Amino acid sequence: MSDMDKQPSASTLPEAESADVALQHIIDGFMHFRHEVFPQQEELFKKLATAQRPRAMFIACADSRIVPELITQSAPGDLFVTRNVGNVVPPYGQMNGGVSTAIEYAVIALGVQHIIICGHSDCGAMRAVLNPQTLEKMPTVKAWLRHAEVAKIVVEDNCHCANETETMHVLTQENVIAQLQHLRTHPSVASKMASGHLFIHGWVYSIETSEILAYDAEQDCFRALDGAGPLPVATPKSRF
Repeated sequence: MSDMDKQPSASTLPEAESADVALQHIIDGFMHFRHEVFPQQEELFKKLATAQRPRAMFIACADSRIVPELITQSAPGDLFVTRNVGNVVPPYGQMNGGVSTAIEYAVIALGVQHIIICGHSDCGAMRAVLNPQTLEKMPTVKAWLRHAEVAKIVVEDNCHCANETETMHVLTQENVIAQLQHLRTHPSVASKMASGHLFIHGWVYSIETSEILAYDAEQDCFRALDGAGPLPVATPKSRF
């Protein structure tokens, strides 16, 4: 059974919340934001009320443990975030869905200069890719994760991994590389990259340690994003 199949219950969680308590916790959080946090940043929100100019687009997994704004310590208006199961980017033309629409809007309408695709450790989607039989009752998820199939085949054919933990680690990285390749098929992205006005990045975030490994296209490997040395980037050189 994959993590995606596991549902919390009163018998498995010692402090399981009822539906009413869970919702009240969210409402209490909103009230705290409205009365305590918002007044301290009211000028910022007034500026954001009529326009946005995000610094980057951030494509992340829908996993509740991944919070792009927290990880990057970004303020409202800094990131244009889209999230989905497995941090997937469908190749252009295959699916006119939310991810493709968000990419086109971010690049053309908002003029973002960076797109970051961020995978993460202990990803339930990647575990499901390795164990597709766990998705028989989730046909839409199964269909969606076909966009990660290329990463699975690359790993199966080339990685002599010792166990599933190692396989998961390699698969998570290969999936980020696969989605970067898909991203480059989008005309708006390809055009801006060719002219040197858009840069793409592939990251893998560790939930347990907070470490980020970033894909370095020139060296064809993942390197620690630690502020030391040249910044690892996944962007080919511009041609125009």
